[in-house]
Amino acid sequence: MNSPTLNLAQALIQRPSVTPEDHGCQALLIERLEKIGFQIERLRFGEVDNFWARRGSSAPLFAFAGHTDVVPTGPETAWDYPPFGAEIHDGLLHGRGAADMKGSIAAFVTACERFVAEHPDHTGSIAFLITSDEEGPSINGTVKVIEHLEARQEKIDCCLVGEPSSTDKLGDIIKNGRRGSLNAKLTVLGKQGHVAYPHLADNPIHRCAAALDELAGIEWDQGNDFFPPTSFQISNINAGTGVTNVIPGTVEILLNFRYSTEVTAEILQQRLLAILDKHPLRYEIEWTLSGLPFLTAAGALVEAIVPSVEAVMGFKPQLSTSGGTSDGRFIAPTGAQVVELGPRNATIHQVNECVSVEHLNQLSEIYEGVLQRLLT
Repeated sequence: MNSPTLNLAQALIQRPSVTPEDHGCQALLIERLEKIGFQIERLRFGEVDNFWARRGSSAPLFAFAGHTDVVPTGPETAWDYPPFGAEIHDGLLHGRGAADMKGSIAAFVTACERFVAEHPDHTGSIAFLITSDEEGPSINGTVKVIEHLEARQEKIDCCLVGEPSSTDKLGDIIKNGRRGSLNAKLTVLGKQGHVAYPHLADNPIHRCAAALDELAGIEWDQGNDFFPPTSFQISNINAGTGVTNVIPGTVEILLNFRYSTEVTAEILQQRLLAILDKHPLRYEIEWTLSGLPFLTAAGALVEAIVPSVEAVMGFKPQLSTSGGTSDGRFIAPTGAQVVELGPRNATIHQVNECVSVEHLNQLSEIYEGVLQRLLT
């Protein structure tokens, strides 16, 4: 059971780094990376600790990207084993962050340690982009580090994000893109009144119902070979005073688009507003763009990762753009090839989060294979 990858993963899990606290995780990583020749740049923005580490000065620049922060545990009494205990039972390493994503970060480091020992004069450069603000608002983390790098024209060519991409078996799914995410807060205005005198009021729920029904039935696009069709969801509706005899004066509706590369955020905004304006509504709307869609369909990174998985696991992984968003959305717009590959996601953000110890060691081997194929 004992291995450098497991030992490092345990040491990271034992640090209760709930967003945005890092609790010494990054110091531990920096110490390991400095020993094998990485130059470290600590980057603190607001209350968030980040660092950029680089070994080498030539192209191509290959970066591992990840986060040391974790989501809260919830009631610790609900866990079978202490969430920050990093205990091993039946071949599984238990603890918050085991799969998302301290296990991946440990595998990053040990893969680099072996690779550098074997190839001290490797071609190109290796980098680490590590943040403690991925599970939180994602304002002072990866996006700020990328802005910092862009300002001095330091360009990542290929980036492997250690998000838990695998579903049934380690390495069965590689995320080579993600859908965009566009949010809206729609406030429909009416007039509050007594339910017994509706002619003296204006019920905004009644007014917006037809528009919402039309929006919910639209086919926004048909997707493409890499992305499913754009999804529109009404995620929250809030109105009223909590009693049955008052017509509300406003209704607040939260909306979300998960969209493909077939459309843009601007197109979706225009189409939604055109539908709202067909109906007799007074409304206000606020938009928030959480992330642009990105796709790494082919290229050096995919060509390195697929055979690396095959060599360790014995099967060819599937490329997928399903799921939510990740920090890859901040890196891809710079022109970098971006993919996500990490452990199984079956227990992430759950009570009793865990990861297979065997998978951690295999993941480190896969990452080392990627380095060998890209930088030798």
